[in-house]
Amino acid sequence: MPGVSQRNPRGTGFFVHSKSVTGERCAGKLARTVREGAVGKGLAPRAPRRRPTSHRRWSADGTWDRIFQAVLAEADARGRVDWSMVSVDSTSCRAHQHAAGLRAEHHGSRKRSAPRQHRPDEGLGRCRGGLTCKIHLVGEGGCRPLALLITPGQWGDKPQLIPVLERIRVKRLADGHPRTRPDHLGGDKAYSSRRNLRYRRRRQIRHTIPEPRDQRANRKRRGSNGGRPAGFDKEKYKRRNEVERTIDQLKHSRAVATHYNKRAYIYHGTVTLASIRLWLKE
Repeated sequence: MPGVSQRNPRGTGFFVHSKSVTGERCAGKLARTVREGAVGKGLAPRAPRRRPTSHRRWSADGTWDRIFQAVLAEADARGRVDWSMVSVDSTSCRAHQHAAGLRAEHHGSRKRSAPRQHRPDEGLGRCRGGLTCKIHLVGEGGCRPLALLITPGQWGDKPQLIPVLERIRVKRLADGHPRTRPDHLGGDKAYSSRRNLRYRRRRQIRHTIPEPRDQRANRKRRGSNGGRPAGFDKEKYKRRNEVERTIDQLKHSRAVATHYNKRAYIYHGTVTLASIRLWLKE
């Protein structure tokens, strides 16, 4: 009968006919793969060789992104999102040897449309330690991610502040525009620049980002043309550890701490799945 466990004729245990239970098993297996850090092979052992796994398909068509947005919308409706202090930070992740060696023709296929989070550089960059990638993350006050961005490891943090903030988009279950602006933004000195300052003031985002010594001296040297100094609250700045704790929780998943995937959009789906697991924890 559908939905009832029956003895497998081969004598290898029980199997279930229900499609819903099979879907739950697939999602649970993907979650275990992300947590334990196994390479993407073997997620669908009985599938044909050329058939992509569920994780690969859902990363390409944006299914994980839509699930993440739905989870954020429900959490915001229940008042679980702490908008009082939203911080931004980044972390470098070492790329496994399996992540390298992608064939040139796989970077852009003419027959198929490009995946949702496709990057021509596949998010891999050369650093002193070898191939690395970088996760730019926006975390809320409850140590859970709101938005993320994958770039090569040698890319700086300062130019990525605006792109990662533009990805904050929490829909409302009732009628209304999605929320895209936090109450307060925190970050370290790496995100201090005149371009980022103009962006935050244009969007009227209150912020606590320290100004480096050289920028402060340059501003004072220019006199009135240097502009007014940015405000800084030491008590607010103490809460910047929340985004660092968010990154630490994400890296508890081995597939996030080490980049195993050859394609950037698949690794983006892996980090998104790990973020969904953090939000689903009560």
